[in-house]
Amino acid sequence: MDVISISAPELANWLADANRQPPVLLDVRELSELQHCQIPASLHIPMHSVPPRMNELDSAAAIVCICHHGARSMQVARFLKQHDFEHVINLTGGIHAWAVQVDTTMETY
Repeated sequence: MDVISISAPELANWLADANRQPPVLLDVRELSELQHCQIPASLHIPMHSVPPRMNELDSAAAIVCICHHGARSMQVARFLKQHDFEHVINLTGGIHAWAVQVDTTMETY
């Protein structure tokens, strides 16, 4: 099951486009990671909590999954796709790529 990926700059452009419905930014990192940095307006559901909490997500909405470097978020994206979520996207390089390529003031770890 293929999951579409998006780069940090592409996501930044999407979020800046007032003519486009913004995606749900699903941050699947642990709380200790979230305390370092996060993209504003992201929804925090740690990876292990996604299965019991996926009913909190709109299966028809565009959802961009985010983790530290993109591996955990890809697993979550695949899981959601398997459960009939239509528009699931993985942030390539994760929050680290966002900090390096988009928001250079953001703390990295």
